[in-house]
Parts: sequence; structure tokens; C-alpha cells
Amino acid sequence: MAAISISVSTVKPLGDRVFVKVSPAEEKTAGGILLPDNAKEKPQIGEVVSVGAGKRNEDGSRSEPEVKVGDKVLYSKYAGTDVKLGGEEYVLLSEKDILAIVA
Repeated sequence: MAAISISVSTVKPLGDRVFVKVSPAEEKTAGGILLPDNAKEKPQIGEVVSVGAGKRNEDGSRSEPEVKVGDKVLYSKYAGTDVKLGGEEYVLLSEKDILAIVA
């Protein structure tokens, strides 16, 4: 079996899927206490790296995705599929799991 080399540039989401680079988890609390790895919460903010073509409507046309590459987004806590590429963490999720675009 041949090995497949996957990088961020080779991942193209299908349909209404979005590929998001996860922001790093907080290292300290607001009071300055350092958090151990097992106490860190999974981040819910990330940057859109790649966007699919959009959801297909009943008439066969596609609806335009609301997010674009480079947008910083807030997504549901337990949504999507976690992917690790080149030491970086990403999440592949459906556009409906994106809650907001962060300014």
C-alpha cells in the first residue's frame, strides 16, 4: 500500500464543509495560573483555511458559503472532525456548526 502525503493545501472540503485551523488553547487563567494539559479546554475559535463549494439546493444549484478563507470563526464545541497535519490542529466541520464570524 502506498503512503499518501496530506498537507493543508491538498485538502479541499466537499459541499458545505469548512476546514478550520484551531487557535491555540489558553495557557493561563485570567488570574495568571498556569493550566496543565489535561485542564485545558478545547478551543472553539479558529481561522478558515479552506471552504467547500456550498450546499446543494433541491433544484441542483449551490448556495454560496457565508464564510471565506481567512475569516476567524466561532464554532460549536463538539462539532466536526479533528485532524492533525504537520503538528498543527485543524477541524473539518459543516458550515451549520459555525456560530459566528469573529471580528
